[in-house]
Amino acid sequence: MTPDALTREQILSALKDALEPLDFTHAMWEGGAASWGRVDQWSDIDLQVDVADERVEDTFTVIERTLSALSPIELIYRTPSLPWPGIFQKFYRLRDGGPFLLVDTAIIQHSATDKLLTPEIHGPAIFYFDKSGVANIPPLDMEKWQARLRERAAALRLSFDMFQSMTLKELNRGNWLEAQAFYQGYTLRPLVEALRIHYQPTRYNFHTRYVNYELPPEVVQRLERLYFVRDGEDIRVKRAEAEAWFHEIIE
Repeated sequence: MTPDALTREQILSALKDALEPLDFTHAMWEGGAASWGRVDQWSDIDLQVDVADERVEDTFTVIERTLSALSPIELIYRTPSLPWPGIFQKFYRLRDGGPFLLVDTAIIQHSATDKLLTPEIHGPAIFYFDKSGVANIPPLDMEKWQARLRERAAALRLSFDMFQSMTLKELNRGNWLEAQAFYQGYTLRPLVEALRIHYQPTRYNFHTRYVNYELPPEVVQRLERLYFVRDGEDIRVKRAEAEAWFHEIIE
């Protein structure tokens, strides 16, 4: 095959055919852009496979053998650790899939309590097989979620006010790179989180991921203007504007 000739449909079909007959696999599904109906020519494949706890490495072996039969694998990257117990991740770049059609593979132990399947957070997963009812998960407990958001908003308010001085002192010192880093971390990042709590509360901690789809266009345009700065004085002006906006939205 030539680069970019391999399609996501071919990859998913081959993996389903290889994984479904195995006695230690429980389910295979796709998340990411596919869950939200936003697949385009730049989308990767967010693959998840639920397997018997002790067969994680065996599953990776099957996946790599299957992918190698479709195309030479150019790169493999294994994520060192994840915040979700029982989930293990590797990325694969296939020569004939091109640079964008990465296969982002999460192998999930069957005993894992969070399989990243809550549709309100991760979108409605697309299942290719499900032998054990993995897809049957309870709905999000909105009362508990609202309590979590209130707690997070209170923490954001406190930390935001505490650390605005970090940007200002580096501006006063003429340390533009440090000022820019602090502006991004201590001003814009909490501002985005506050906006997401307001507009997209089930995905409040996704930072800038998907903001173009999930925040109102006028909000995105205003954020873009704050993110792109000319120099230190521009940071000073825009930090003050972002501070006022943060307090407006967090209240």
